[in-house]
Amino acid sequence: MIRPTSARLRAAVLCAATALLFGFTGAGANADPPAAPTEQDLAAHIAAGRTAGPVADSGSASGSACNSGSGAGSGNGSGDCYGGSGSSSGLSGGYASDTVGHGPAQTAFLSAFAHGLFNADVAPPGANDWNCKPTAEHPRPVLLIHGTWMNAYNGFAFMGQPIKDAGFCTFTFNYGRANLVQGGGLGSVLPGTMGTGYIQDSAKQLAVFVDRVLDATGAAEVDIIAHSQGGSMSNWYTKFEGGADKVAKLITYGATHHGTTLDGIGALGRAINNFGIDILGFIEIFVGHSGIQQTVGSDFVNQLNAGGDTVPGVDYTVVGTRYDEVTTPFDLTFLKPGPDAPVHNVTLQDGCEQDLSDHLTMMYSPRALSIALQALDPAQFPALQCTFNPWLIGGGGKL
Repeated sequence: MIRPTSARLRAAVLCAATALLFGFTGAGANADPPAAPTEQDLAAHIAAGRTAGPVADSGSASGSACNSGSGAGSGNGSGDCYGGSGSSSGLSGGYASDTVGHGPAQTAFLSAFAHGLFNADVAPPGANDWNCKPTAEHPRPVLLIHGTWMNAYNGFAFMGQPIKDAGFCTFTFNYGRANLVQGGGLGSVLPGTMGTGYIQDSAKQLAVFVDRVLDATGAAEVDIIAHSQGGSMSNWYTKFEGGADKVAKLITYGATHHGTTLDGIGALGRAINNFGIDILGFIEIFVGHSGIQQTVGSDFVNQLNAGGDTVPGVDYTVVGTRYDEVTTPFDLTFLKPGPDAPVHNVTLQDGCEQDLSDHLTMMYSPRALSIALQALDPAQFPALQCTFNPWLIGGGGKL
């Protein structure tokens, strides 16, 4: 169902790339048209070492925290915001905030997204019990980190309660809250849209939250379950914000660890930028800072992986789905293991072809949940589930 649509989109994008790139390089009107470049051809422009044009991509400056609620690890933390951000363009702002209350459990992505859109600050069920103390069986609290244009609730409305019920202390927050003026893009005008600010700033916000959780629980380390941008942002935290010694396990779903071509659109934009046309700077107005940073070949992606995919001491479980229409090609999410850093790359459909989860509905897949539980405690959860999970809608294993 998804592949013909993706194929048509890719063909249209690549044809547009042919026209744009051919025109910008000054070819004559009567010249024979070149063959349409493949997605790999566009990526090759990036691999050839050409740098992107001027894009507000990697600028980041920490700002002061703002606190209108309670202090670190104090309980509800209502109204707390912290981790201000800045940019090289002079625009400042963007922050993280705590959740207030809880939303209902959900099995379908669409209903969860709608609820989170109009209830932006609620936590998913099971999360943020600040009185929870880790046990000897599960000594590390688990952080649930949402993705771009999502929030803590609709990212984990399905997984939150089962992970809590399995005996884990779970915590989450909303990061990267940048409005339109602050560079969050047009999507940020919606109340439930988070994760739009600079990813480096969001990683600083994560660092603050991790320390709060460690202080509140008395734990020495955390485990992280992260979706989409949440995965690459958490990876940045382990590499550049002191997280390597505080994260034991990093479990990611559809994470943009190596960026995304967005079915060729991201590669197209990067290739055009490499020819000196700042199209990505224009697109950033619509998708926000973090959207541009997650395209293939960005400064953020290049720096994230320059020293290798992993850091010593962290155990990685990386989940991708063949039907991912956002992180494309889907195997860009996979990591290569480094020293003292085991990596378990998992394709969701391997051994379970009936799971049709895409980029968003994979967070509402029983199989994806079972992968997380197995990664957290393989002795307690040795088996993986396999159920049908519909594309686009998501239904916790059913329509």
